[in-house]
Amino acid sequence: MGDHRAPSNRNTHADLKEAFTAAGYDWVTSHVYRKTVASMMDDAGLSARAAADQLGHAKVSMTQDNYFKRKVAKTGAAKVMEAVVRRE
Repeated sequence: MGDHRAPSNRNTHADLKEAFTAAGYDWVTSHVYRKTVASMMDDAGLSARAAADQLGHAKVSMTQDNYFKRKVAKTGAAKVMEAVVRRE
């Protein structure tokens, strides 16, 4: 009856691929989509814990190491490094 399928990673992946292709984004994979969502959460200032929960990561470090961008060093650290390079 109907078109119901039991949910699974394979079905979800196939459904996403079909939707992305139909929208003209055949290069988008589920990983690209997850990375984009994680980057948007990072840019919005959400915590790594909140992003990890959304992405289904048990360890926050997985989210931080693989999905979040490294932040720019504070200016104080940059000044110290400049002084070292210039040998001041």
